[in-house]
Amino acid sequence: MSIASAFDLKVDDAVVLNDSNRLTLRLLPCDVVARVAPMAYRASAAFEVELAQRLSETESPVAALEPRVEPRLYERDGFVINMWTYYEPVSSEVFPAEYAGALQRLHAGMRLIDVIAPHFTDRVADAQSLVADRDRTPELDDGNRQLLGDALRSLSRRIQDGGFPEQLLHGEPHPGNVLNTREGPLFVDLETCCRGPIEFDIAHAPVEVSEQYPDTDREVLRLSRALMRAMVTTWRWDRDDQHPDGRRLGLEGLGELRAAVEDDAR
Repeated sequence: MSIASAFDLKVDDAVVLNDSNRLTLRLLPCDVVARVAPMAYRASAAFEVELAQRLSETESPVAALEPRVEPRLYERDGFVINMWTYYEPVSSEVFPAEYAGALQRLHAGMRLIDVIAPHFTDRVADAQSLVADRDRTPELDDGNRQLLGDALRSLSRRIQDGGFPEQLLHGEPHPGNVLNTREGPLFVDLETCCRGPIEFDIAHAPVEVSEQYPDTDREVLRLSRALMRAMVTTWRWDRDDQHPDGRRLGLEGLGELRAAVEDDAR
């Protein structure tokens, strides 16, 4: 609130929009969205600001930084903060064709910019480290720990060994990272961007959206969906995970992953 006030924006209240591993606030009445994270997230938060600026130049469908403040990362009291435009939500659902069209435009815009980004296998390696660390995942029993570790390793290798074309990706373009606005669907949470086959991104979208991509490799998409399930399930077993209802989602994820592994073995 003090940072926004320093730019002569009127701020009387801060409403929590989302509270998980990062805190997202709506500052009122100036209508600015502030994303707040511990200092440990400084590099990814700065990366997100850079990407938002670069992608806005390509007219990609991404949420914009707040134009009334300097477009940069702010630091205060051990936290990093960036400021975003607030978009009034539209009540109607995002139809699969709209969703897919926005994701296709995002991918097209990403092909126009040159940034250093991690590979999708780097994100898989982070998940593998979490699975291997019993202190960080104390509630995982040995059987499920092995299930997750084996799935992360084998699925990642099979996708990478395919030698498919790669590009800059959103990393997690699931419905929770899509705003339905009067301007159309806009993607948020760019700190997950990475490089990999386009199927890795499509796997995060609903099945109805992936059906709008007839030219994608169906096998890579299937493997990517299973890999995504393994990664998301891993995050839910992190001791420090703050996702609402995270333990239930973690249990469901293990069940879905086990079923997928059994189907793959047949």
